[in-house]
Amino acid sequence: MTVLDPEALRERIARICARFPEVHAVSETGQHTAFQVRRKRFAYYTVDHHGDGRLALSCRAAPGVQQGLVAADPERFFVPPYLGPRGWAGVYLDVPGVDWTGIEVLLRDAYVLAAPKRLAASLTES
Repeated sequence: MTVLDPEALRERIARICARFPEVHAVSETGQHTAFQVRRKRFAYYTVDHHGDGRLALSCRAAPGVQQGLVAADPERFFVPPYLGPRGWAGVYLDVPGVDWTGIEVLLRDAYVLAAPKRLAASLTES
């Protein structure tokens, strides 16, 4: 079994999010980091959230995305507590073969949903 470094995963997610304009990471606890643009949160990285023993990422998602991901791969994707009813999608990071390209797409899409239109448009212009 591979031992995962929660801080290294948080840093990897932070590096991805840093590519988006005006993103700030807010560490609410040592085990919970929020990523936001202009005070609108679009992703959370969690370590052992409420004792679940998992490393995970939760992202804003467009309508229907959460259900599609969970239906396609319930071992990898989940409905996050609290945010799931609002359509957010969760992805486990402690499973073999994490698809980092897919994680980048989820984060980018989540950012676009939260960011002001001008900032979101700047991603498609580059």
